[in-house]
Amino acid sequence: MNTRGAMAAREPVLQEKRSLDVICLSHLRWNFVFQRPQHLLTRCASRRRVFFFEEPVIADGPPRLALDQAYPGVWVAVPHVPPGLSVTQTEDTQRTLLAGLFRTNAIEDFILWYYTPMALGFTSHLDAHTIVYDCMDELSAFAHAPKALREREKELFRRAHVVFTGGHSLYEAKRSFHHNIHAIPSSVDVAHFAEARRSANGTEPADQAGIPHPRLGFFGVMDERLDVNLLAAVARARPDWHFVMVGPVVKIDPATLPRMPNIHWLGMKKYDELPRYLAGWDVAVLPFARNEATRFISPTKTPEYLAAGKPVVSTSIRDVVRPYGEQGFVHIADTADHFIRAVEECLAEEGQAREQRIARVDALLSRMSWDSTYDHIEGLLQSCFSAR
Repeated sequence: MNTRGAMAAREPVLQEKRSLDVICLSHLRWNFVFQRPQHLLTRCASRRRVFFFEEPVIADGPPRLALDQAYPGVWVAVPHVPPGLSVTQTEDTQRTLLAGLFRTNAIEDFILWYYTPMALGFTSHLDAHTIVYDCMDELSAFAHAPKALREREKELFRRAHVVFTGGHSLYEAKRSFHHNIHAIPSSVDVAHFAEARRSANGTEPADQAGIPHPRLGFFGVMDERLDVNLLAAVARARPDWHFVMVGPVVKIDPATLPRMPNIHWLGMKKYDELPRYLAGWDVAVLPFARNEATRFISPTKTPEYLAAGKPVVSTSIRDVVRPYGEQGFVHIADTADHFIRAVEECLAEEGQAREQRIARVDALLSRMSWDSTYDHIEGLLQSCFSAR
């Protein structure tokens, strides 16, 4: 993968100019967990240039924009701003750095693709051909959400030409806010996660190899959405079961995580590594808390676990219950006792039952690829272009 240095914002991106560049405004880092924005925008980049403009990094020295090619057709732009600036000064600085990106890369006709409404503070003056709001989460319910977020989102709904939601429950909550809103739930790269089925007897990652079975695995961000009390209760009741927890700790104090001999915190792993970890699990779990932060989530990891061939136990997250729980693909349990019984059922699953479950899972997942999801989005974009 080719990269461009931190000062590359002063130079044009060396790619043939195509109409309607995409300027994506994101609260997520491109090199953090590989998830919905990366899946969609890497596919978008096969048609047009994509500039992924991240939230600022506080750094000494004059303001600057680091520009790196993260993927063919995708450039990640990271503003570096000095410490001590007010919110208004920070937004002014971002506006200036974004203008420099437009100027040096001959960006003229463009789509603004928002993941965070807060970016309106430095982009509301831009005359975009089309404005997209991919509302993947209810950000206002997350810990440390900016006070202005709800008002900014209302403004973004007024400006947007098309809105996508990350799941059906979020669509139901937002559909009255926009005339052109569409539920675009989580999809899956089946081939990638199906590698877990083929590597089940292969060499395990070193930090997982010594963990005894049965293993209950989870990958994802460890934040206020994780039900640490449920996790601790199950681990305490079944000390012979081992939880393998893969992912970064964000927004919560790591000291609040349960520290027990049978809970193993392995930290963040690359997207390409996840199937190797999954291959060594006996059951995949979604121990999410039931709170405001999880009310509208649609976990991408649900179909990823299923593509790996694993039985799954989850708490009653609405977009997991429907469709996965209702169709018998995921066991739903909210209390420690129910969670334990559900895991026991998964561990007791034998050959023919397992084969039948996986055959039904594969039939479902065959209609859920990120490729087909992006093709649907592209069709919605083309409709916007025609209307414009």
